[in-house]
Amino acid sequence: ARPNSGEVQRCAWWLGAELRLLKPELIVAMGATAFYSLTGRTSGVTAQRGHLSTTPGGTRLLVTIHPSYLLRLRDRDEARLQRQAFVADLRKITKFLAAAE
Repeated sequence: ARPNSGEVQRCAWWLGAELRLLKPELIVAMGATAFYSLTGRTSGVTAQRGHLSTTPGGTRLLVTIHPSYLLRLRDRDEARLQRQAFVADLRKITKFLAAAE
């Protein structure tokens, strides 16, 4: 089950501590909960999917769907298209990181 906003907010300190410790060059937000946790925005995953943006803290952010979405798709053609788009999103990770070097 998806965590509610209160649960996400109660864990925000942990996420913030991890990000400060790790200092990632890029964060990949998989799904709406991750997107909300990192940006505070409750909508926009579809519009932001596959695009590079930044978190409020300034870390680069790539947004994509949560992999479980692919498992819930009933239409085979749609599932195939969405899997291809998901793989394309993941391939962008190396491109984004290579561009930063």
